[in-house]
Amino acid sequence: MAMAARRSRVTTERVIEAVIALCGISAVIFILAIFGFIAKEGIGFLVTHAAEMFTSADWSPTHSNPVYGILALVVGTAWVVGLSLVISVPIGLSAAIYLSEFAPPAVREVLKVVVELLAAIPSVVWGFIGVMVINPLLQAAGAPVGLNGLNGAILLALMTLPLLVSLGEDALRAVPDSYRQAATALGATRWEMIRRVLLPAAKPGLLVAVLLGFGRCVGETMAVLMVTGHAIQLPTSIYDPVRTLTATIAAELGEAVRGGQHYQSLFALGLLLFGITFVVNLVADLAVRGRRTSADPA
Repeated sequence: MAMAARRSRVTTERVIEAVIALCGISAVIFILAIFGFIAKEGIGFLVTHAAEMFTSADWSPTHSNPVYGILALVVGTAWVVGLSLVISVPIGLSAAIYLSEFAPPAVREVLKVVVELLAAIPSVVWGFIGVMVINPLLQAAGAPVGLNGLNGAILLALMTLPLLVSLGEDALRAVPDSYRQAATALGATRWEMIRRVLLPAAKPGLLVAVLLGFGRCVGETMAVLMVTGHAIQLPTSIYDPVRTLTATIAAELGEAVRGGQHYQSLFALGLLLFGITFVVNLVADLAVRGRRTSADPA
């Protein structure tokens, strides 16, 4: 009886291990499947039209003589994402430091609930806020058009803040208390401890938070579609309307003929977005690994 019970437990453990392993590799399988689907539709177009796509700022896929230049779309995406990170990263990391090191426990719990509620707001609601609130405010501040790159950057910053605050606080609180105590024992003030001990120790986690925020900004569609003005041009001012890669796909995919060049060009844009996020995450992983390797004792 004891031998049979042991065999049953071993069999059960093996089944559970197999299920866990399958769940663990399922994410990789799904990513490869998505990449294969996008590549099947767009990689041929990307290869044959690469020179035109990356050297022209004219995106006119529905004209009699179509042009598939994506330079303005890439610059518009980088413009909005860059501005949003300039706004959100300092605020988000500062808020994470406050929650981790300064906020009383009761205040911390309340603020964390508020941050989580901000993360639950749908992107289309943020779009409405951009159109109805930020749009007139920017016009009152002197912008010729309220639907522009700055409007999109502000919205993306607000949408990214919950992620930055939550992950940043987790990274800071994961630093052992002995680091804080050692710095204090050596005579460091609280700000010196944060700047010279806490932030360097939490740097890998903070880097992950920033990069996930970057991915959140790059992949956002509905809000930027509603508030950036949707103009195909190279921006020269933060008040210029722009168009992003994701907004272009969302606006045009429903009108593109399946299998046609316009359809394939939109999948090529999706493949480009996939590549951008992959490269950013790869660079972040290499940076974190390199930092950990250099920190290991010889």
